[in-house]
Amino acid sequence: MRPAPSRLTAQNTTQPLEPRMRSVVLPGDKEVLVTDRDRPQPGPHEVLVKTMASAICRSDMSLYYGNPIVGGEEAETGEVVPGHEAAGVVVEIGSAVTGVAVGDRVAAHLAVGCGHCEFCGQGYTMLCADWKCFGFDFPGGDAEYFTIAARNALPLPDHLSFKAGAVLTDMIGSQYHVQKQLGVSGNKTVAVIGLGPMGSAAVLVAKAFGARVIAVDVLDSRLEQARSLGADETVNSKDTDAVEAIGAMTGGRGVEIAIDCSGNPAGQNTALDAAAKRGAVAFVGESRATEIKPSDQIIRKLLTVVGGWYFPLGDWQEILRFVEEKNIDVEALISHEFSIEDAAEAFHAFDRRETEKAVFVWA
Repeated sequence: MRPAPSRLTAQNTTQPLEPRMRSVVLPGDKEVLVTDRDRPQPGPHEVLVKTMASAICRSDMSLYYGNPIVGGEEAETGEVVPGHEAAGVVVEIGSAVTGVAVGDRVAAHLAVGCGHCEFCGQGYTMLCADWKCFGFDFPGGDAEYFTIAARNALPLPDHLSFKAGAVLTDMIGSQYHVQKQLGVSGNKTVAVIGLGPMGSAAVLVAKAFGARVIAVDVLDSRLEQARSLGADETVNSKDTDAVEAIGAMTGGRGVEIAIDCSGNPAGQNTALDAAAKRGAVAFVGESRATEIKPSDQIIRKLLTVVGGWYFPLGDWQEILRFVEEKNIDVEALISHEFSIEDAAEAFHAFDRRETEKAVFVWA
């Protein structure tokens, strides 16, 4: 781990590019390798980005374990470079690229679609039948350089650091989109269940929308962080029945909105049970299977249940304005920074939950 680097500017991009680069590979079974490989070449509609920050996400750990939760055959090989939350500087553009130039500061939108279907047309590229995921289906940001489709190179303003840009592309972006969809506002109480990096982002975004926030987790350290991010009340669900506690805090009514970021059955059921009648629940934490009681938990409560998964391309400028206008300290979500050479330490520590949001940084 090392201190934050200085920020790269366009003038630093004129140096000749090295033909080889350092990159991370996750073969599975908790193995982490830092290897040399050829620097990628951008296709006609792609840009080459010199990476300045790349964040570790809980979904990356599925590659670390060897059981990818996203992606197709490439993700199964254990040879793809991980990292779907990355930002940097464009150093080369493809022959057909317009609207993006060498020297531009950008963050990567993880979902590359066909560009022609109804969902791509709406900006929901992650819903495209042929979509590919950055860092799962093709090489991601845990390397000195990465390529991405030019339309997925999101402009990053000068006042935001590359670290902030990386974090914005998933945690803040995903939470902004789902909370906007659910109508989070100053007259709503929001319960956030599971206070890993995504849950912490949920607290930060809900407070920026003006809501009262109840944060739920089994770790006191995460509850303390939630309070530092603005949570109004906290519940340790290891020691207390979270549904009863939330009921007591809301006069027996429950919360208007519950957001599960844990991805585990207990957390998801807590969200359903803690939501008020005619309330709303968002499932954001990745999960393979959960047993629920639809009649009692959803149907007879007239509950709205949605999936919260990333954001459409068209939301990016809204997200940037939201962060600036609400003065959101995005970097408050980052607990540790690492060099790419310390990738094994970074992934092992993240796996042991010794870090919250961890970010690889380059000087």
